[in-house]
Formats: sequence, C-alpha cells, structure tokens
Amino acid sequence: MSQPVVLITSATGRIGKELVARLSQTGEFTVRACLFSPGKADDLRTLGADEVVHFDLNDATTWGAALDGVSAVYSASLDPMLQGHLAFSKALGERSDQITHVVRISCMGADTNTASYDPDKHSSRQGASIPLMLQHYWWGEKALIDAGLNVTVLRNNFFMNHLLKTDSETIDTEGWFSNPLGSARNSFVATRDIAEAAAVVLREGPDTHANKFYDLTGPEPQTMAEIAADLGAAMGKTIEYRAQTMEDFEKDFGSTRAEFFEYLSNGFYCRCSPDFYNVTGHKPTSYADYLTTPGASGETGLEELWQGNLWKKGEDAMKAAAEVTQ
Repeated sequence: MSQPVVLITSATGRIGKELVARLSQTGEFTVRACLFSPGKADDLRTLGADEVVHFDLNDATTWGAALDGVSAVYSASLDPMLQGHLAFSKALGERSDQITHVVRISCMGADTNTASYDPDKHSSRQGASIPLMLQHYWWGEKALIDAGLNVTVLRNNFFMNHLLKTDSETIDTEGWFSNPLGSARNSFVATRDIAEAAAVVLREGPDTHANKFYDLTGPEPQTMAEIAADLGAAMGKTIEYRAQTMEDFEKDFGSTRAEFFEYLSNGFYCRCSPDFYNVTGHKPTSYADYLTTPGASGETGLEELWQGNLWKKGEDAMKAAAEVTQ
C-alpha cells in the first residue's frame, strides 16, 4: 500500500522547512513540498522532501498538479496572500472526498477576539480598531471550515523569529533594537515548535485532531529587556533594547503592523497555553534555547535572524492586504 501524500505549502518558510524535515524523518508520508522559486528545490530535497512542486496561491493553474493524489494539506500563507488562500480553500473543499485533513497556521485569539474585541476596553489608543491581521487570520480559518473540510488550526502566539528581524542590521552593527512593546510580557513561540505540533497532528490524523484548535505559545512571557539579555548571551555581547513610541513605530511600518503590536502591548499574548505540551508531551522551546540550538532543519534561531524579512522600515507591507474582503 502506498504512503499517504501530504502537501506542504510555504515549504521554504521557517515552519515549512522544519515540517518537511520532521515528516521526512518519520517515513510515514510522501512529502510533497511546494515552492515558488525553482532555485530552492535542492534545499527542500536536502531536507527530505520526496517531491517538489511549483505552487502559487495567486495562480490556480498550479493547484491541480500540486494536489494530485494528496490526502492531507499543511496550509500556511503570508497576509498579503490572503485572497489567494480564500480561493484555494474553496478548491480544497471541492476535493473534500480526497482531502481528509487540513492543518492551518493561524493566530491566537483570531476567532474569540475578533468577535469580542471592544476598542473602548481593549485598546490603549482612542479609536483603535480590531487588529486587521487578527481578522485576516480568522477569515483564513473560516474559509477552510466553510469548505466542509476536516480542519485543525494551530493558533500561534507572535513568532520568535519575526520579533527582531526588522532590527537585524542595528543589532549586528550597533548592538540595539527598538519597538513599542516596552515592559509588556509576551510568550513568544518558536516556529520549530509549531512545526513539531503540525507533524504530530498530521501523523495522528483527523480522527484525533479534526475540528480542534490549539493555542501555541512559548514557556514563559518575556519583556523586551529579557529578550535583549537572551539575545546578548547568544551573541556574546551586550544588546540594548530602546523603547519606541507606537506613533513612531506606525510611521516605520504602517498602521496594520502597529495595530498588532498594540494588541501585544495590551497583554493579550501574555498567557502561556498548555496545548503544545498536551499535543507533543513536552514543554515548548524557550527563546534562549531557540537562539542557540538547531531545529530539525539544522539552523539555530540566531542564524535565522539574518535571513529574509517581509517587513521593511518605511514600507507598509500590508497595504494591499488591507483592501481584501471576505
């Protein structure tokens, strides 16, 4: 009997690479890894991908070959690809007799806080709205649910690897970083933990995990000063955190990202969830360990800090995504 085929979208991303490596080590699946840039195919094969296929959420002509024979899908997409994801979800629903399980990457609080967020109570700035990115994550979940699929959603805290990427240059050359989080505590989550949870969920399948929603966090909430101390220890130098006003942060990165950082500042991501432990059987990775130890793909968090970044100072990466409707 042939092995089930699992399709890994966003396979060259931080979580995707870890998931390809983990699933290939089990020998339980034919791992089909999606990529957009052909130049990364060899890297995915080195990680253990059995098959590599071109895939573009914005080009439906690439979906058929990618989905041929697939029974499970790992679904992840950046916010600017939301429109493509909504359309792809409908396409998956049309194959619900074939696709037995979809594991979707989302955001902690995407459902409950989108429904209950009160700007008069939950915001530190008058007139601030529900964070747009939070709404988008919920739309991404709902599209799969509405398509009638067996869905497991990993609702994650803010990623450790996204936290300081915008400041990698000043960290490297001047030894400091800035953002508006200040003394707010957040239990940032390691992307390798998200991949591990996804691997467990895919292996155990929909009989155990269909229509389950797991909040994934780190083991403890940390302030920016504590993050700076962990980073400094990993780099062997002093790293300074410099507080920034939300207004200046918004000028740097746009209103959509500022809304989300305000959400972090107001304590929504302080709590530590037991879900990772309940799924995997062990505690989540600390920020210090993330920085200094390699994941399944062979990279430490510190090595990953210097790699590509969606967010560029002076650019609003979410400008187009803000115009998307359900």
